[in-house]
Amino acid sequence: MLKVGLLGFGFMGRMHFDNYVRLMEEGAGVQLQAICDVRMDELKNAKASGNMATEKEVYDLSDYRLYSRLEDMLEQEQLDIVDVCLQTYLHADLTCMLLEKGYHVLCEKPVAGSSDEGWRMVQAAKRSGKQLMIGQCLRFWPEYEYLKACVEDGRYGKALAGQFYRGSESPTGWFLDGDLSGGCILDMHIHDADMIHWLFGKPDAVTTQALNVIPGSGYDIVSTHYSYPDGKVIHGHADWTLQGEHGFFMGYRVNFERATLVFDQNVLTVYPAEAPRFQPDLSTDAGYYREIKYFLNCVANGESTTVCTPDSAVGSLEIIEAEIRSAKENGRAVTVANNRYTKS
Repeated sequence: MLKVGLLGFGFMGRMHFDNYVRLMEEGAGVQLQAICDVRMDELKNAKASGNMATEKEVYDLSDYRLYSRLEDMLEQEQLDIVDVCLQTYLHADLTCMLLEKGYHVLCEKPVAGSSDEGWRMVQAAKRSGKQLMIGQCLRFWPEYEYLKACVEDGRYGKALAGQFYRGSESPTGWFLDGDLSGGCILDMHIHDADMIHWLFGKPDAVTTQALNVIPGSGYDIVSTHYSYPDGKVIHGHADWTLQGEHGFFMGYRVNFERATLVFDQNVLTVYPAEAPRFQPDLSTDAGYYREIKYFLNCVANGESTTVCTPDSAVGSLEIIEAEIRSAKENGRAVTVANNRYTKS
């Protein structure tokens, strides 16, 4: 039985909490034992906002041991895994410390605030011999997994072009401090940059236009073209300044030699060149559930993660850093770092 401590009980912490509860109800070999947050007394009786709905607004946590200090949780609990759902700027130091103390770590995306910090986390995992996985959840989202399979097995020929997009109204709190969150380009857009990386490998270069709308928040709107040697036309766009009750959305349109795939309004439709369109039969489970279940299985079986290695997650952050440099230079094409990581 794997024993888990959850670090952070904001929106993403609650999203992970919901899925641990489901896994325990399903009889998985996991026990969520404790929850830690410096604002635990406040959060345990309050709701947390996010771009997707959690199972509840206020949770009954009477079955869990609650802590406001990580040191106390680690001292008093016998844990196998710590799930880190804290702010991005805290990821590197905490993850390295936890790995060095002998815990497996599931850390929310993005891996860290900089690739240098991310590589420090990678090295800490290698030294410790413990598992580290970064929660780039789209790699476990059924509609994106299907796209990955189409790219890998060539069932519709080569990918010729792709557009990946997501957006929402503006977040609140620490997200709007660009020095802490990295802004939309790091916190939100990295999902699609990571997906493009996972599907096609690292681009040779990126060309980015970006805009700061909310003072101090970093880049709030970002649009990037990714250059590949074969000339495929790949584009990613993110915007967290949408107005009114727009809500969160994500999607893609990818054109292959013999089909077009469109994921929009939570529905994936395949348009083959010589057959009627169809909607593939996919799992209804969200990526959060599937990534946690996958990580737990890897730890339980002593197997290394392969779907989202920490090296790969840092590689996606290197793409984002190139995009930021391009945006700062008014859209000049910027070469993506490729000396430390190749496609996985």
